[in-house]
Amino acid sequence: MKIIAIVQARLGSTRLPNKVMKPVGADMPMIKLLLSRLIKSKEIDQVILATSDESTNQPLVDYVRKLGYIVYQGSENDVLDRYYKASLEYNPDVIVRITGDCPLVDPEVVDSVIEAYRSMDVDYVSNTNPPTYPDGLDVEVFSTSSLKIAWKEAKLRSEREHVTLYIRESGKFKISNVVNNKNYSDERWTVDEPEDYELIQSIFSHFAPRIDFSWREVLKFSKEQPIIFSVNRHLVRNDGLKMGTGQKLWKRAKKVIPGGNMLLSKRPEMFLPDKWPAYYSKAKGCRVWDLDNNEFIDMSIMGVGTNILGYSRSEVDKAVKNVINNSNMSTFNCPEEVYLAEKLIEIHPWADMVKLARSGGEANAISIRIARAASGKDKVAICGYHGWHDWYLSTNLGDDSSLDGHLLPGLDPKGVPRSLKDTVFSFSYNNFSELESLVKKHNIGVIKMEVQRNKPPENGFLEKVRKLATEKGIILIFDECTSGFRETFGGLHKIYGVDPDMAIFGKALGNGYAITAIIGRREIMEAAQSTFISSTFWTERIGPVAALKTLDIMQREKSWEKITKTGLKIKETWQQLADSHAIDISINGLPSLASFTIKSKYASIYKTFITQEMLNQGYLSSNSVYVSTAHTEEVLNGYFSILDQLFALIKECEDGGDVNILLNGEVCHSGFGRLN
Repeated sequence: MKIIAIVQARLGSTRLPNKVMKPVGADMPMIKLLLSRLIKSKEIDQVILATSDESTNQPLVDYVRKLGYIVYQGSENDVLDRYYKASLEYNPDVIVRITGDCPLVDPEVVDSVIEAYRSMDVDYVSNTNPPTYPDGLDVEVFSTSSLKIAWKEAKLRSEREHVTLYIRESGKFKISNVVNNKNYSDERWTVDEPEDYELIQSIFSHFAPRIDFSWREVLKFSKEQPIIFSVNRHLVRNDGLKMGTGQKLWKRAKKVIPGGNMLLSKRPEMFLPDKWPAYYSKAKGCRVWDLDNNEFIDMSIMGVGTNILGYSRSEVDKAVKNVINNSNMSTFNCPEEVYLAEKLIEIHPWADMVKLARSGGEANAISIRIARAASGKDKVAICGYHGWHDWYLSTNLGDDSSLDGHLLPGLDPKGVPRSLKDTVFSFSYNNFSELESLVKKHNIGVIKMEVQRNKPPENGFLEKVRKLATEKGIILIFDECTSGFRETFGGLHKIYGVDPDMAIFGKALGNGYAITAIIGRREIMEAAQSTFISSTFWTERIGPVAALKTLDIMQREKSWEKITKTGLKIKETWQQLADSHAIDISINGLPSLASFTIKSKYASIYKTFITQEMLNQGYLSSNSVYVSTAHTEEVLNGYFSILDQLFALIKECEDGGDVNILLNGEVCHSGFGRLN
């Protein structure tokens, strides 16, 4: 009986990159320690390293070959194929599977599992099903014939990625398990996370210069020095088997990036904690591929509303590529900033001048600086969401509930200077008397507001605000970062026939490329010259070029008409589905930025449930849709078909069913107040 051990290892680990080449003990790479211990097995005839054919693994390949071991390079993601083909040349009867993250592999444990395989009439034996040995001593032994059958028949991505999954779960093979006389499965000696690596270093340092110590010696050491072994106690065994690559990377990101990423709205916890794929490899139209190449239809926030024309619109991307070929930056200015300014003024004849930036928060801050300079007054009345800068969050310095109606309930303005207290005051949309009272009570110089978010203006609200601003000499700013170009070619204020003194555009202006604009009347905008507003990357070329091409396509295709029509269809069908299942919902937002809420004490659970089940069906979805021209009727029909089924299950829960069985994990976070 010929027995070979195949060690599975690569350098592209998501949670701990290059881990198998990291030095342990006397500066010996972890892979060398593993191989040096494994080769002492009395039952194994040959040891082979199986890694992927990605060029990033070449240092590992060269090093292991230099040590004198055979190396096979195969598929990066189809590890089952890699294993099978690694075995072909050596014609073994039995294969032992060892993973490269187990440097404490014990040859005696390996031999005991092989001996169990010899003594049983089975196809597969492990010591992990269920585990009773410490995590990191995992051994699987199986026949070459069973591997061949699995290689031929396994179809699922998970079955190709995890070598023995088909053998273990298909029901076609005889399997068994080796159990230790005492359960030590809560001990964690594998290496997936930085904390694991720290423990392994401590273990090898303790036994140095020996590297042939047994697992029982390590166990004894753990009893003597429990504090050393507590460093990774919080980690869950085989957690990585349940996580996609994106989920693993998110876990890693939270250790090096405050909050995990750069935008709260894209944090996985806002959608499906511990389950959301988190990162993408590519996107096209309304489709997104995660890091494991799973394809999803985006019926969610579409880049947080940035891609009206769909992801990776070829005409826009081509214009950007031409910029890259000719250089995105130089000592000179890019001419496109002039062309874009002229185009925005052409679309909005009331405006005379333009300033460009790259993010919505920047544009909002710039507009406030200019307006304060022009008005000579510090105090601002706001309605809506206007970014993260000090001027805006100062609203909560005096009363932490001031922004409760402006998407920021409970947000603590830590880090905002206390001296800004009582400089910004909030008022509610459609509540003109509240604004009027602020103007009477305070020396307001600027009114900044969204034209519309969840509800349309009522009782001439916008006209009243415009009249009040004119009479009191107050500068009126419309923040159209979100609403712009969604119901008309330009600002939403054009629909209502109310012109502001300044307006801000972002989000969709560059179809995914960073560009924002502040437009305004000449007498106000020229105040920018009396203060200091300047930034290097506001002069790069990609943003203006992308915006010009995006505007060209929008105007040609009348994109705002398409997405409004689609959004109205979505709203209408939501209501029809809810009515058909007798579910009470409220629907809000512009047609192209629509959302619904199920009126129930379990609303957050239902929202999470929809995201969970839609994800399983290949859709990114919750209770809102940011519409793009890529959302075709076919896409909508598939989405509605699944939602219909989910509403039926929700109705059962509303009628007394057990709501607790809906979720496989935590409820999604809500609002901006929960940041961790």
